[in-house]
Amino acid sequence: MSRWRPPSPSSTAIITRDGFERLKAELDHLWHTVRPEVVKALAAAAAEGDRSENAEYTYRKKQLGEIDRRARYLSKRIPVLKVVEAAPSQRDAVFFGATIELENVDTGDTVRYRIVGPDETDARRGWISIDSPLARAVLKKRVDDEFDAELPGGRTRFAVIAVGYD
Repeated sequence: MSRWRPPSPSSTAIITRDGFERLKAELDHLWHTVRPEVVKALAAAAAEGDRSENAEYTYRKKQLGEIDRRARYLSKRIPVLKVVEAAPSQRDAVFFGATIELENVDTGDTVRYRIVGPDETDARRGWISIDSPLARAVLKKRVDDEFDAELPGGRTRFAVIAVGYD
């Protein structure tokens, strides 16, 4: 059995200005602060002798690989991202960057989300990717529109209660 997996579908290359600045700051922090510290710790662990039984050396080697992998990803991703700063001309419809309030038609529960780029999603803050099934279903809808979304829990019917742009 091979380890080959088909590549995952590419995500939409758009981002908010704040998200873009956070990614650049993360890359800078990884490259100029975290990586040099790990390299020093790795060198110290390597100087201790037998590397085959040196847990610190093994851990630092793995940590350095993870840092390099993330830095390589950010270095390739940042140049292709398109920063969206302006609100759309139709401010009453749902587009990228919108903060929306939805009501589950069946249960009456309300939820609040902000539609952001795939690189800046944050479930705790209610930021969902524009590539998510819910965001794709709600795009271009207006207040009082109803729509169905295919979610992991099954098909759900929502109504748009509010749309806003920060």
